[in-house]
Amino acid sequence: MFGISDYGAFVLAFIVLLFIPGPGNLAIITSTTKGGILGGLAATLGLMVGDQVLMWLAVAGVAALLMAYPAAFNAVQWLGAAYLAWLGFKMFTAKPGAPAIIQIKPHHYFQQALTITVLNPKAIVFYMAFLPLFIDPVAHRGWLTFGVMALTVAVLAFIYCFAVVLLTHFLAERLRASPLVSSTLQKLAGVCLIGFGFKLALSR
Repeated sequence: MFGISDYGAFVLAFIVLLFIPGPGNLAIITSTTKGGILGGLAATLGLMVGDQVLMWLAVAGVAALLMAYPAAFNAVQWLGAAYLAWLGFKMFTAKPGAPAIIQIKPHHYFQQALTITVLNPKAIVFYMAFLPLFIDPVAHRGWLTFGVMALTVAVLAFIYCFAVVLLTHFLAERLRASPLVSSTLQKLAGVCLIGFGFKLALSR
C-alpha cells in the first residue's frame, strides 16, 4: 500500500509506541490538568508539530540513502529491526523509577510541548530506525510513501492525545501517573517492540 511493506503492522507498531510512558504523555496530562481541554489540545498540537519536524528530518536521511545506496538500505532495515528489539528489551528489563519531571507553565502549552518533543535526543534516532522497516525498496513511491506515513502518524497521534486529554480532564485524579501503571505499560510495550523487531527481521 503506497509503497509501505506492511501498513497494518506500521499502524499497530506506532499505536504501541504512543502508549509508552514518556515526557510527551506527561506534557499532555500536565497541560490538561492546568489548562483544561484547551490547554491539553494546545499541547497536543505542539507534540504533533514536533513529531512531524523530527519525522521529516528522518525522512530526508532515509530518502537520501534509498536513492544513493539502494543496497545499503537493506542493511539499514536489518539494523532498524535489531534496534527495535533492543529498545524493547531495555524497556522490559528497566527498573521502575520516578516519572519524568517537567515544568509546564500556564498559557504556553503549545510552545512547551513542541520544545519537549523536538529536544528529545532519542526521537530522531528512533524515527531513523523505525521508518525504514516499513518501506518497500522496490514498490516505494518516494515522497508519496513518506507522506502517507507522516499523515498516518499525525492522525494516530491526534486520536490518542485527544483521548488522553478527555480522560485526564474528567478523571484527573485517577489518571495521575503511578509507578505500577507506568512500569506495567512500559513492560508490555517492550514485549511488543521485541516481537515487532523479530517479525520484521524474519520477513526480510
